Amino acid sequence: MTEKPLPAISAASAPYWEAAANGKLLLQYCAACARYLFYPRSWCPHCYGGALEWRPASGRGAVHTYSVVHAAPCVGFEADAPYVVAVIDLQEGPRMMANIIGCAPETVRVGLPVEVAFEKRGAISLPQFRPVAA
Repeated sequence: MTEKPLPAISAASAPYWEAAANGKLLLQYCAACARYLFYPRSWCPHCYGGALEWRPASGRGAVHTYSVVHAAPCVGFEADAPYVVAVIDLQEGPRMMANIIGCAPETVRVGLPVEVAFEKRGAISLPQFRPVAA
């Protein structure tokens, strides 16, 4: 593979990707148990309800854990190495995996405040995160 992979867009995730293309981060919200969820799906993983709606997210969070990738898994990522793959604790509650961009990998730490940024990749925009400016 010479290019970075693109996500598969399903009926359940289409609103998420449409919003991302417009520079907005949406999360699903369960009206039955009053919890946000991520990744997009057709039912709530907390209460198994189906009363889900899309709500704008703050786009802010903090690094929960991370790893620095030094050996790219395919040619498409070689120019980016070393790069950071992180799990982000979103302010709304769910966790989301993304890259940390806009800083040197050695400056990333657990608890680092981050905000969403969008990387154009083909026909989609992929949510990534960057450190919040001090």
